[in-house]
Amino acid sequence: MNRYNPLAIEAKWQKIWEDSRAFEVDESSPKPKKFLAEMFPYPSGAGLHVGHVRNFTIVDVLARYYSQKGYNVLRPFGYDTFGLPAENYAIKTGVSPKVATDTNVSNFRNQLKKLGFAIDWSREINTSSPEYYKWTQWCFLQLYKKGLAYQKESYQWWCPVDQTVLANEQVENGHCWRCGSEVEKKKMKQWFFKITEYADELLDDVDSLDWPDKIKTMQKNWIGRSEGAEIDFGIVDSKEEITVFTTRPDTIFGATFLVLAPEHPLIKNIVTDKTKSAVEEYCKNALKKSEIERQENKEKTGVFTGSYAINPATKEKIPIWVADYVLIGYGTGAIMAVPAGDERDREFAEKFDLPIVEISKVPEKPFGTPKTTYRMRDWLISRQRYWGCPIPIAYDKDGNTHPIPEEQLPVIIPEIEDYKPDNSGRSALAKATDWLKVTIDGEEMSRETDTLDGYACSSWYLWRYASPHDSAHAWDPKKIAYWSPLDIYCGGDHAVAHLLYIRFWCKFFADEGKLPFREPITKLLYNGYINAPDGKKMSKSKGNVVDPLDVINDGYGADTLRTYEMFIGPYDQDATWNPRSVGGVYRFLNRCWTLCFETELTDTKNDNLRHRTIKKVTEDIDRASFNTAISALMEYVNELYKVGASKEDLVVLSKLLKPFAPHLASEMLEQLSANDDWPVFEEKHLTSETVQIIVQVNGKLRAKLDLPAEELDNEEKITALALKNENVKKFVTTPKKTIFVKKAKLLNIVA
Repeated sequence: MNRYNPLAIEAKWQKIWEDSRAFEVDESSPKPKKFLAEMFPYPSGAGLHVGHVRNFTIVDVLARYYSQKGYNVLRPFGYDTFGLPAENYAIKTGVSPKVATDTNVSNFRNQLKKLGFAIDWSREINTSSPEYYKWTQWCFLQLYKKGLAYQKESYQWWCPVDQTVLANEQVENGHCWRCGSEVEKKKMKQWFFKITEYADELLDDVDSLDWPDKIKTMQKNWIGRSEGAEIDFGIVDSKEEITVFTTRPDTIFGATFLVLAPEHPLIKNIVTDKTKSAVEEYCKNALKKSEIERQENKEKTGVFTGSYAINPATKEKIPIWVADYVLIGYGTGAIMAVPAGDERDREFAEKFDLPIVEISKVPEKPFGTPKTTYRMRDWLISRQRYWGCPIPIAYDKDGNTHPIPEEQLPVIIPEIEDYKPDNSGRSALAKATDWLKVTIDGEEMSRETDTLDGYACSSWYLWRYASPHDSAHAWDPKKIAYWSPLDIYCGGDHAVAHLLYIRFWCKFFADEGKLPFREPITKLLYNGYINAPDGKKMSKSKGNVVDPLDVINDGYGADTLRTYEMFIGPYDQDATWNPRSVGGVYRFLNRCWTLCFETELTDTKNDNLRHRTIKKVTEDIDRASFNTAISALMEYVNELYKVGASKEDLVVLSKLLKPFAPHLASEMLEQLSANDDWPVFEEKHLTSETVQIIVQVNGKLRAKLDLPAEELDNEEKITALALKNENVKKFVTTPKKTIFVKKAKLLNIVA
């Protein structure tokens, strides 16, 4: 091969890796383990785009790096295949979700293999496979047995088109995130997981996590623990009481009115004939807004109920209002408004001309009962969907719930012809009349027709990777003890919900003696998005998606794509796809090829250069600074072109390049008859030649700086060091101008 032909090289090495099952691992290795994974994707019909590739390549770079360093590396893969897109597609086309999903998974797998990812394909999982969701159902039953999976009636977002309940984050500006139709609030009996049981531990353990600060802050805010008290306010001319939660019970003397959330159950009992119509209309409109909208609404709105409460501290009558800035899920859904001490209450009082009383005294004894409350609610997990994991519950003739016996798992999704939800709001499973019937302990019952939210399936898949085809356990105890917890997790989405849910399940199953750890993820890397060349988010509907196979098949190859994705910028920041820069990375790999295959080797001693590069690339990968690691490799190649390259120089280049461009690097290592062990730098070779910089202020010598020779091109750094020099600081503080003459090694500062 007399020229760099990435497609030929990549096909060769991908076949070698597949035939040799190069990336399959087990627990018998004497090497230390590393377990790495990305947040697994939903395999849409559109296939992968280059945004996915960035996420997956980060994991692959680290997997290959640790493998080269002598670790037993598990890098599996899976697909999050349940959900509305496949169901909506089935309703539209008649193609079953299973058939469409299998097609999409096959397409994804083909794309992933073309990218040369070091995946252990023997551990591939698919959440809609009965082999997998049998154990999702088993997990549900363990929570159910402990009272952590339960039913209650509550207001839920309802999409009248998709005929399903939506979570708060799935409602965007009052519309369904999938179909765009206007949503409504509907009171329904739903299944919940009692995540609030673990709220304190989930919050208290956040600081110990090696996660990005912004993600830890989001987790803390989502949990939102508040310490305070509950205080009862009697209602005038009524035996009822309104219980409020407040973090400042000491301000009760300044409480001049109460405010109830529009969903508060007492509202219907305290409205008067004059206010009933207005209150009902207000509550109806408030329920159309998401909680985020209600909290962010700058214009305060509200309506008077017509009733009054008694302030237990002042014994004065205070009006009871309804306002949407109060949320039913926070505290008790009622607040005592202290406009002198709270900005929102003050804005409300000023708008509606309500009293504002400055707080001149505090209670001699604490009012109320001490109480801790949380912003986080219990996790709503039931969905009125066909294409989801069936909830393993049945109902007897009296409507009582019964768990499906474990020996009857999995509850298989039945094949049906019509995927539309039935007219009662139940999922299409309700149409499978034979499937609905189930016998438990000799009694005929009816199956639950709700299915589990997809987040349930993704709350335990990291443990399934340890033993993905185990028919006796959700995860093998010995194998999970070897591999877990996960060493590095990478994702660019699901900053709060998924990460909270997987932590909740981990703590629960640790309490059940099923897991030997309480936190599932040791280190989290949260990557930024790759935006389209037009700077907008990639979207099939916008026609701006970049297909990775297009980049590969245009002749650039997978190595160019992978290396460019890591070079485009810091991994944790958004970046814009630039086709011209892809070409620049391709030229860099061409230069690597030329050095190895077309350039005569020399006996030049490049020990300092080589070991500095090893140190730089190693430390950059360790801190996930992939773009600067590639920059260091580019500089290394540039220097080798200038001074000549020995075989040892090229072996090091090949080894350092392999995590980013594994096909080309493998070809180079084969040519050089070398293994891929990660090189180790030696301190004795890290010294470098120094140069002396003359520093003048207004033409007069004021200092001399001794710097490493490689810093001679860094004018900004030289100037900064000069201005910090004590002698220079005597003559200048803020320079008007600086002039650097590289050849003369002279910096002149104009004061």
